[in-house]
Amino acid sequence: MSPSLDLFPIGNCAASALVDRAGRFVWACAPRVDGDPVFCALLGGKDPAEPDAQGLWAIDVEGTVRIEQAYLRNTPILRTEIHTGDGAAVEILDFAPRYRHLGRQYRPLAFIRMVRPLAGAPRIRVRLSPMMNYGERACYQTMGSNHIRFVGEAATLRLTTDAPVSQVQAARPFRLERELGFFLGPDEGLDAEVTTTVRRMLRETIDYWRGWVRTLSVPLEWQTAVIRAAITLKLCAHEETGAIVAALTTSIPEHDTEPGSGRNWDYRYCWLRDAYYVVQALNRLGAADMLENYLVYLRNLVEQARRGDMRVSDAAPAQRELPGLGHAPAPNGKAGHVQPVYGVGLEPVLTEWIAPHLPGYRGIGPVRVGNQAHEHLQHDVYGQIILSTVQAFFDERLLRPATVDDFRALEPIGERAFELHDKPDASLWEFRGREAVHTYSSVMCWAACDRLGNAAARLGLADRAAYWNGRAVQVRETIETRAWNAEQGRFAATFGGDELDASLLQLVDVRFLPADDPRMQATMAAVEQGLRRGGYMLRYAIPDDFGLPKTAFNFCTFWLIEALHLSGRTDEARALFEEMLSRRTAAGLLSEDITLDGAELWGNYPQTYSLVGLINCATLLSKSWQSVR
Repeated sequence: MSPSLDLFPIGNCAASALVDRAGRFVWACAPRVDGDPVFCALLGGKDPAEPDAQGLWAIDVEGTVRIEQAYLRNTPILRTEIHTGDGAAVEILDFAPRYRHLGRQYRPLAFIRMVRPLAGAPRIRVRLSPMMNYGERACYQTMGSNHIRFVGEAATLRLTTDAPVSQVQAARPFRLERELGFFLGPDEGLDAEVTTTVRRMLRETIDYWRGWVRTLSVPLEWQTAVIRAAITLKLCAHEETGAIVAALTTSIPEHDTEPGSGRNWDYRYCWLRDAYYVVQALNRLGAADMLENYLVYLRNLVEQARRGDMRVSDAAPAQRELPGLGHAPAPNGKAGHVQPVYGVGLEPVLTEWIAPHLPGYRGIGPVRVGNQAHEHLQHDVYGQIILSTVQAFFDERLLRPATVDDFRALEPIGERAFELHDKPDASLWEFRGREAVHTYSSVMCWAACDRLGNAAARLGLADRAAYWNGRAVQVRETIETRAWNAEQGRFAATFGGDELDASLLQLVDVRFLPADDPRMQATMAAVEQGLRRGGYMLRYAIPDDFGLPKTAFNFCTFWLIEALHLSGRTDEARALFEEMLSRRTAAGLLSEDITLDGAELWGNYPQTYSLVGLINCATLLSKSWQSVR
């Protein structure tokens, strides 16, 4: 069987893993989400069911005939139930512990598996084979009376268990006669009985997640889908720093094609654009904790940009430690300069290289580590920093409301936005071979100036409000003049051009134009006509650096759904939304791309953009709670 994206994420905002439909860990990185994949079977080129498959953690049950999987309600804790032909049954609970302990959040780099017999006398085999250096070789092993240590170059993990350790290490089958606990985590002893300890961790982790979900303000309709998307967005946060990654994987190709096409990207980093959309969506659900933590990341980034602190030595740890890597030149260090993407620890250097020992998803390489986008000029990021931050000047719930000093720190970001609003960049789609003045980027620069004016007014800084409002007027005039294509009677994706781009639909979302503006209506109609393919939307329909796009971009389809609703076509929008919900995996999630017939998901998974679109559309389209009161 070929690998599939029908995967269940588990995690705790420090550790994360993807579990397949047979209950196997096929993807997990250490010591953090952008680190070395200790479980890399997803990109290993082999069927994980094969006995010699590496980079996975499987609990095989002899004679399996049926497998059922589902999350425990309102948690990222996965329950897998495996039935055999002779009537035996096994339950596996998989999770990463997360709860309050000693006055702080306990969220170690650790995974717990609880295995118990439900019926009969099942025989199981544990295959635990973590790898190092991106699939180059197996981790070194040492064994104790109740543990196995797995020593890699980037991290050392210890399995503590009350299962027979020698049987686990040798991957030999044995009878499962009682509940067993497996704790794979830091190279530290577990000073308590294993099964009792993991049972307690399970209870407290359940309590944490269900308590967090209770804080969400969900729409009346599609609550289960929204809650699952919200939980998964939280799993994409690296809580230590506040970063939010675009996806948990690297190099899942955008479509099924021959190896070497190049549409394989590493998304395990924090794109300011993606993170802005995440906090915007979660704000709509009232998840202030995600906003607050991300604001910490942004304040550090703004300070780093103000000082021009961009050094090659700030490369992500995995990139510094792995052998044979060169580094691209450091960014120019100009005060106020902001990259589109950073490492989860605010590392500016994300040198892109190819991992030679991993064949790739279904053998479709290359497998990339790092992302060249850190070198790009993408001017929309200045707007996204300020759009993410401006709420802190108005939101009284926050533990740390924004101050005048925070406003002053943001002003250089605004100045860069104004300076660059009519300059060419690589666009939000990160073209590698061409540049233009992109309308979306310019509109985000306008939003940066406009929102700074709002923040200044809130702080009582009348002179600064007038200054930034004046800047916003100038940028608006430029956009309305240079992005408007009079011959076509609509806005174009680039200044002076005629291209269509789904991002033009965002002019409404950032309040540049109201949906009923005739110019916006004409633009919406043109985008739909030019980019819609049945029930799905392309980002653009022109060749990029790698040829013509062959799959639809899920986030853009959700933009289309919003536009249909705002144009008065709500019934059509709801039908299309239901269609997108039907394309989710068993875990209730989406990747980045989908085939034009809707048959298969492609691209990195789970993709935050796509889950944001789901939340936004559900919130927009749902019936009001007042309808049932």
